[in-house]
Amino acid sequence: MTEKPDYRHLFVLLKLAEMGAHRRTARISTEYLAGKLGTSQQTASRYLIELDNKGWIKRTVTPEGCLIKITEAGVKELQKLHSNLRFLMESAYPPSITLEGTVFTGLGEGAYYISKEKYQKQFIEKLGFDPYPGTLNLRLTTDYDVKARSELEAYPAIEVEGFRDEDRTFGHVKCYPATIENKVKGALILALRTHYDVSVLEIIAPVFLRKHLKLRDGHKVKVEVLTLP
Repeated sequence: MTEKPDYRHLFVLLKLAEMGAHRRTARISTEYLAGKLGTSQQTASRYLIELDNKGWIKRTVTPEGCLIKITEAGVKELQKLHSNLRFLMESAYPPSITLEGTVFTGLGEGAYYISKEKYQKQFIEKLGFDPYPGTLNLRLTTDYDVKARSELEAYPAIEVEGFRDEDRTFGHVKCYPATIENKVKGALILALRTHYDVSVLEIIAPVFLRKHLKLRDGHKVKVEVLTLP
């Protein structure tokens, strides 16, 4: 399992780069670094040891101060930070929107639609999972959440095509990858034909969310909806 970078280590790495350590070996005293970081000298020294242990810097201690060079691994971390920041600042859409709603019992139509074979095949192909036959229904209760949900209509979505069988026509569905309660990967679905308005979220996932997350009517649930690049 890959270790997630500590934001403090990235900040120290950034300050070292500001002092030129990504291009050459720089002589930097822990006292001077502490002033740059707004920490104690002891804390600055600890950070350098931790970065050295991570392999992000090469550190040599001398009587005049530390000789520090950011390694190739450290430069890669800075490049990732740069790419992420550039994406955030230049993207036409926010990378995600977090909505909060209250669980309620729906009309029971979710299982009927999700179980349709022509929908199901597309969900598996385009979303990467076979959805549990049913939706988790959440009612948005604040103006902020309703407005944020409305804004999704303008964002690119994964399109699940509609179809016709011998009895009726089934409309196409817009899908947005989502993370439910920061635990389960699923999707928010927006159907063209629905009895619900923009104050309701319909969520699908590869598991029965009510049971998996121990949810009941009235429980509040956070959903992070991911937008497409």
